[in-house]
Amino acid sequence: MLKKQSIRSNQTIFINKNDRPATKDEILALSEFWTDREEALFRKLLKQGGSVKIQGTHFRVVVQEKMLKLRDM
Repeated sequence: MLKKQSIRSNQTIFINKNDRPATKDEILALSEFWTDREEALFRKLLKQGGSVKIQGTHFRVVVQEKMLKLRDM
């Protein structure tokens, strides 16, 4: 099962092509019924972004890139 710490603030997750981002609690509730393989797939999705369908539910993860600070030379 996923934990709240698994989902970072730089990750935006949409469920079933909804325009509103899902809350952590919604995702945690769905993850209770996932197999180990489905959970591993979702964790990979969290790292790299993209979309996947797990048990009939469509997930889309958008990962914001880190802002790199450039120093003056």
